[in-house]
Amino acid sequence: MNLFDQVSEDIKKAMLARDKVRLEALRGAKKEFLEAKTAKGANGELSDDNAMKIIVKMVKQRKESARIYEENNRKELADNELAEAAVLEEYLPKQLSADELATELKAIIAEVGAVGPRDMGKVMGVASKRLAGRAEGRAISEAVKNLLNQ
Repeated sequence: MNLFDQVSEDIKKAMLARDKVRLEALRGAKKEFLEAKTAKGANGELSDDNAMKIIVKMVKQRKESARIYEENNRKELADNELAEAAVLEEYLPKQLSADELATELKAIIAEVGAVGPRDMGKVMGVASKRLAGRAEGRAISEAVKNLLNQ
């Protein structure tokens, strides 16, 4: 079952369970999926890779919104955003730990032959593609910077 079908099926389950937070998060994801399917040049198809990118983007948006709400003392809204982000994260592959990320990045650095901070662009290009959905871009960037400055 592809990601689109899985989300559609889980919407039905959330409706039966009357799980409001899960339902809202999944409906939002399905809306984004449908927009991507009907976008110009998509031919009515949505690959799991593209669906994964959409979910990563949505999780990032939810976390950013929660941060802004917390800065403005709106804890109840922040909690809702974080709860929706948690629901969406269930559809992402397991996130890499800091040690696993460092190991993967060391292999990529050796593969591209990077020797210093000026090679960060080369490493980031490969790492961003290879680790998409398994680590946040900010975490990848910081880890690459630390490894190349050693």
